[in-house]
Amino acid sequence: MNEVYICDAIRTPVGRYGGSLSSVRTDDLAAIPFKALMDRNPDMDWTAIDDIFMGCANQAGEDNRNVARMASLLAGFSETVPGSTVNRLCGSGMDAIGIAARAIKSGEVDLIIAGGVESMSRAPFVMGKAETAFSRKAEMYDTSIGWRFVNKKLDKMYGTEGMIQTAQNIATDYNICREDQDAFAHRSQEKTDVAQKNGSLAREIVPVIVPQGKKDPIEVSQDEHPRLTSLKKLSTLRSLIGENGSITAGNASGVNDGAAALLIASSKAVKKYALRTKAKILGMATAGVLPRIMGMGPVPATRGLLLKLGLTLDDMDIIELNEAFAAQSLACTRELGIKDDDPRVNPLGGAIALGHPLGMSGARIVTSAYYQMQNSNANRALCTMCIGVGQGIAMVLEKV
Repeated sequence: MNEVYICDAIRTPVGRYGGSLSSVRTDDLAAIPFKALMDRNPDMDWTAIDDIFMGCANQAGEDNRNVARMASLLAGFSETVPGSTVNRLCGSGMDAIGIAARAIKSGEVDLIIAGGVESMSRAPFVMGKAETAFSRKAEMYDTSIGWRFVNKKLDKMYGTEGMIQTAQNIATDYNICREDQDAFAHRSQEKTDVAQKNGSLAREIVPVIVPQGKKDPIEVSQDEHPRLTSLKKLSTLRSLIGENGSITAGNASGVNDGAAALLIASSKAVKKYALRTKAKILGMATAGVLPRIMGMGPVPATRGLLLKLGLTLDDMDIIELNEAFAAQSLACTRELGIKDDDPRVNPLGGAIALGHPLGMSGARIVTSAYYQMQNSNANRALCTMCIGVGQGIAMVLEKV
C-alpha cells in the first residue's frame, strides 16, 4: 500500500456562537482554508487535485448542496476538481481525512484536500411538511445540534437522548464526579491560555477578514471561545440537567464556527510536485457504542486502530482527544489506562476551551497534532473523538 503524507494544514480561528465569524456564510468559511493552502503553496499545480473531501455535520443551510464543491469553486479551484461532503457528525472532519488517506493508500488517487467546516451560528431552523391533507401541525427544529425528526422505532430501540444527557449517563455509569470534571475543564482552559500567549496555536491559524458594512473590516486571528476562570467559579455553575446532574457549561465543549483543510499526498505526488512532508497518516478506525453513552466511542476505536497498527498507547507522544464533555473525556482516558492529568492529552487544550464546530473538529485536532509534532520531539500522535448516535473514530500520525 502507498504511504500517505500530510504536506500542509491550516485552519480558521474557532468563533464563538454568535461571535465574530457568525456573519460569514458556511461555504465562504470553508473556502478560507482552501484559499490559504493555495497561497501557501504557490508552485503547486492545483488542477492536479484528484478530489476534495470536506466534513460537515449540519448541511441544512448554506452548507447544503455539497459544501465541499461550492467552497472549492469559491476558493478559486478549477471546475475540473471534484468535491464531496462527508457526514459522520462530530467525526466528519477526521473521517474526510481518513477517506482521503484510504484512497491514496489504494493507489487510485495521489493528491487530495480534506478537512471540515461548521457554522453552528448560522444553522437554520427547519420545518417538516404536513403528513396529512389540511394539517395545521407544524414541527420546527433548530439544526445547530441534536436530534430532529426522530424515528419513533429508533427511539424505542435505543433512545434518542440529547448530547448533555449522554454525558450525564457516562458520569453516572462510570462514577465521574463533578470535582474531577471541573478540574479537567480547568486544565484545558489553562493549557489553551498558555498556548495562545506563547503563539503555539497561532501556527495553525489563517486570519479571517470579516466585512463590517460601512465600517472597516475586522481581522479575526485568535480562537475566541476560551474563557479561563477559577476552579472555584467553575464549581458554582449550575447543572444543565437537573439538581443531581454534574454537566455544566464550564465542563462541556462549546457551540462554534470554524473550518480547516489539509493537503494530503502520495509519495509519487510528493516527488512530482516537490511537496514538503512533515507527517504521515498510519491509519484510521471507527467503532460503534450504545447511543446513550456515545462519548465512549474513542475507546473501542482507539483499541481497534492500535491493534491493527501493532502499536500501544505507550508509543503515542501526543493524544488529541476531542473534549465533547469532561465527563466523557475522563471516562475514556480512564478506560484506556491514561491518567487524568497525563501531559500527552491535549497539550494545547481541547474543545472545552477551544470550542467544537462539529464538522471541523476532527480536522482541527489532526491539524493541531501535525503542528505539535513539527515543533517538538514527539514522533507519534493519536487523534480520537466521540460521535453522536454512538460512534468513535481514531487516527494515528507519525512524524516524517
